[in-house]
Amino acid sequence: MRKNYKDLLAAAHEVIETIPTDTAIARLGDDDVVFVDLRDRRELEREGKIPNAFHCPRGMLEFWIDPESPYHKPIFAEGKTYIFYCASAWRSALATKTCIEMGFEKVAHVGGGFSAWKMAGGPVEAVEAR
Repeated sequence: MRKNYKDLLAAAHEVIETIPTDTAIARLGDDDVVFVDLRDRRELEREGKIPNAFHCPRGMLEFWIDPESPYHKPIFAEGKTYIFYCASAWRSALATKTCIEMGFEKVAHVGGGFSAWKMAGGPVEAVEAR
């Protein structure tokens, strides 16, 4: 194995912006910000999510953000600031780096992820099971 996940995360952290949890909580409700939840649907149903966050499963990110993809989601063409998060900030770090590589400029991720968000007392919205 040439690189392990720690190598990939270290490379991501060299180029991405990590927003402290308290700063992320303060950005909630900002019309220029879209929080993007990368977790699996089962995680959302079990733990809830940041209020009004857009759910984008990590495995679909590249397809949903690319306007040339048949799976493109218009929310990613709004030119807003996209703040990604997952459970503990690993998937979100890699996703943020991917977005930068694909041309996004206003992207960051929440340090510590949703776990840190909850520990800091950030609001959580329930997600109903399908």
